[in-house]
Amino acid sequence: MKFIAVVAALATTALAQSIAIGVPAAGSNIFPGESLNVEVDLPQTLTGTREVAIAIGLLSCNQFGGDCGNIDVSQDLGTILFSGDYNPQLSDPSKPPFQHFSVPVPVSLPIGTASLNVAHFSLVGAGPEAFFEVKNITLNVVPGPSVAGRRLIL
Repeated sequence: MKFIAVVAALATTALAQSIAIGVPAAGSNIFPGESLNVEVDLPQTLTGTREVAIAIGLLSCNQFGGDCGNIDVSQDLGTILFSGDYNPQLSDPSKPPFQHFSVPVPVSLPIGTASLNVAHFSLVGAGPEAFFEVKNITLNVVPGPSVAGRRLIL
């Protein structure tokens, strides 16, 4: 019985520290060569955390038959667009603490679907305990004004 209580407590702690990708919405269109605004939300909890870092990656799903669900994003984040400090702030009372990142969409990203991946590392509780997770959403890569009608020289 104690074992079940410990497992439940650990699962609750882990879920309580989980980030969410607030922007862009899953299924949004992105354009090679353009900037992408990524909002990483951290819902408030009663458990103390010390945020360490995040990494934001973008991986084309074309090599997986266009199905991003076939990708283990914990093993391959794709092209790293940002890696560094994560310092979410509570600046809008209608939202959880969050941080915005403006990242470049590689001009070489193939048209199709892509997985936007956010790896998050923090220290949780008084111990503290290391906590690591990867969240992802699927986006549509479409020709945009930066590449439409322009020849790309490789």
